Amino acid sequence: LFLLPRVDINNDKKISAKEMQRWIMEKTEEHFQEAVEENKIHFRAVDPDGDGHVSWDEYKIKFLASKGFNEKEIAEKIKNNEELKIDEETQEVLDNLKDRWYQADNPPPDLLLSEQEFLSFLHPEHSRGMLHFMVQEIIRDLDQDGDKKLTLSEFISLPVGTVENQQAQDIDDDWVRDRKKEFQEVIDANRDGIVTMEELEEYMDPMNEHNALNEARQMIAVADENQNQQLELEEILKYSEYFTGSKLMDYARNVHEEF
Repeated sequence: LFLLPRVDINNDKKISAKEMQRWIMEKTEEHFQEAVEENKIHFRAVDPDGDGHVSWDEYKIKFLASKGFNEKEIAEKIKNNEELKIDEETQEVLDNLKDRWYQADNPPPDLLLSEQEFLSFLHPEHSRGMLHFMVQEIIRDLDQDGDKKLTLSEFISLPVGTVENQQAQDIDDDWVRDRKKEFQEVIDANRDGIVTMEELEEYMDPMNEHNALNEARQMIAVADENQNQQLELEEILKYSEYFTGSKLMDYARNVHEEF
């Protein structure tokens, strides 16, 4: 409901691919600027000595403190190489973060992140190298046969939740239908039924103007029931969950487990 007037520049009560592209690029730039500002605040928080670099241990202490652990206690144990008693879920998040930490550490690797490297760590979607790493993580999580590609069944394999009743079943069915469309009409560029790492990387690159237009066209195609290459209010409302519930967009949001 709020989307239409903000995206519909010519006030014709429809959203064209060009209008959607402008909106996507605007939101992308807005997110990037927010990321840069947020990065400055987070970097200062984890670089208390102000030397312009953050070590993994400095970051790890602050991260665990944000999860409710005693900061002084954790710092002391890390300093003395003592074992940390961390629950399995938090340890898994830490392991993933450490992988990303190494990935963000530009050559020559020194295990210390500068403010710019820290931005790549916090917001991998704005870094080409980290974008590649994010795609590798997605493939690792969803690829069941180890061929570094995704079939449709692999892509929709993650359950939304335990199906307890008909209403839950309907929600799951809707989710699967939307993900199927996303796979076939948006991500699988050459329509061969397989999504490669390259296709995933193209789809997830937020800084590409051509991709923004392509994404706009594909998003419109998913919801464009009357086939006029534009979106009307009814179509936007009917498919609102598609625009906010993309499996990969959820994944991109979920990589922000840092604070």
